[in-house]
Amino acid sequence: MSVIEFHDLTKADKPLLDRYFQSRYYENSHFTFTNLYMWREPYQVKWCEEDGVLYMTCQWEGQLMALQPYGPEEKMAEATEKFLAYFAQQGQPFVMTGIEKSYAQVLENFAGASFAIEADRDNFDYVYLAEKLITLSGRKLHSKKNHLNAFHKLYPQAEYLPITEEILPACLEELQRWYDIRIQDEPDDPFIGWESRAIREVFADYAFFGLKGGAIRLDGRIIAFTFGEQLNTDSVVVHVEKADPNIRGAYPAINQAYVANCWQGMTYINREEDMGHEGLRKAKESYKPVKMIEKFNAKRLS
Repeated sequence: MSVIEFHDLTKADKPLLDRYFQSRYYENSHFTFTNLYMWREPYQVKWCEEDGVLYMTCQWEGQLMALQPYGPEEKMAEATEKFLAYFAQQGQPFVMTGIEKSYAQVLENFAGASFAIEADRDNFDYVYLAEKLITLSGRKLHSKKNHLNAFHKLYPQAEYLPITEEILPACLEELQRWYDIRIQDEPDDPFIGWESRAIREVFADYAFFGLKGGAIRLDGRIIAFTFGEQLNTDSVVVHVEKADPNIRGAYPAINQAYVANCWQGMTYINREEDMGHEGLRKAKESYKPVKMIEKFNAKRLS
């Protein structure tokens, strides 16, 4: 069996990844070109295409890891064999991260090896009904509705805008303000800096990524912005949402206005994982997800 050869992820690879991610119904928020490209440097994301299957790897703290292979269901067993052979050739233990339940079942039924498969709760995606994020109706979302109403009462002059080339410089100013606040609160968190650089990279060639974004302008300055894209036939993934934490209701305002203006026709809004961050988990749970997208990690046992 030939051993697969991997390449660094570049912008030229977007059409290839888009084709694979759109060929089946994937729910994992990581399964978009934008997400993988934004995080390609800290995670050393690489790819290879062979025989109608897309293979991807990443590394973290020296640990080589596979993402699940992408392609037709009938090729998944053979693709697993090829991944096992690649890891063996590299002299690395076979580790796979962020796999969906359907592929976890492929590993459970795989005849050539056995695996330890564990749920990764810190990386479960939070998914909400688009209609609920727009209306904020019901008792469970009453406090969110109150914050949104307070924002509109305090700042009736605030306006929602789609992200365009014209307002990108103002969005970058808000990003810098957000970064300056967060780095003071969590100076040892490297993800803050990586995310800031990734957002700047997206904004530097915004049209290329094919995203939909929105912002809120208040008294001439952008106080919140967000962007995302369609994930599958009925779901949207929101990659980034930033707002001035000192303005009451800024986060609920951008959340609600973005979905209402860009994604009314979609059923689900995937707002990604909490990464085990207590504050993020509390915030994401407060919007009452309709479902969680489970993700699993796997290690070869024998």
